[in-house]
Amino acid sequence: MVGNWKMNGNLRENAELLAKVVAGWQGEHSAEVVICPPFPYLMHANSVLSGSTILLGAQTVSEHDSGAYTGEVSGSMLADLDCKFVIIGHNERRRMRSETDEQVAHQFAAVQRAGLIPILCVGESLQDREQGRHLETISRQLSAVFAYTGKAVFKHAVLAYEPVWAVGTGKTATPEQAEEVHRFMRAQLEELASEVRILYGGSVKAHNAQQLFALPDIDGALLGGASLDADEFLAICKAAD
Repeated sequence: MVGNWKMNGNLRENAELLAKVVAGWQGEHSAEVVICPPFPYLMHANSVLSGSTILLGAQTVSEHDSGAYTGEVSGSMLADLDCKFVIIGHNERRRMRSETDEQVAHQFAAVQRAGLIPILCVGESLQDREQGRHLETISRQLSAVFAYTGKAVFKHAVLAYEPVWAVGTGKTATPEQAEEVHRFMRAQLEELASEVRILYGGSVKAHNAQQLFALPDIDGALLGGASLDADEFLAICKAAD
């Protein structure tokens, strides 16, 4: 269960939200929970989460390890702050920052060089879906990373399917639509199919989480807005648990 806060929060609100989540996630759980705040709040979040089972993640990373790249953040910097996971290839980065499939592949490798676990996002646009090209799009996005890193490294990675048309729109892929893509992604992984966790992202809420998590190929969720509400987030995490 990955909470992507996107560009939201401040020190006071973050402290309140994290305190509620930590208090509500005591004891032993089968579900693994990750929080991904904006870069300026990683150190603060790390201090609040200390002693809990909730892990820290980042929302993106540079494909470069160091150098004259103003405004960029490297994998080793994130590792210094006790991050364990990094989201890469999120549809908002692909669309708003024009990140290409090849750039995402290089970011994937950079995350693993730093000893962190990439959460690789893939997903199709509404046009791709309506024209029946959704699996072709997913295959292209995955193949770019496979070609650069090989498939064996996916033992130490997480995948996330996020249909662009369902992210932040209130629309959710039907269970059949989600399962079709997750099953297709596992087929692309070949012998690693059962070893890689694949998350669904796209307007997951407490009221539909149980139905999605009951599907055989969905291992969890990548949550946006729902991760900013402690009660909603915890309800979804407990549905996965």
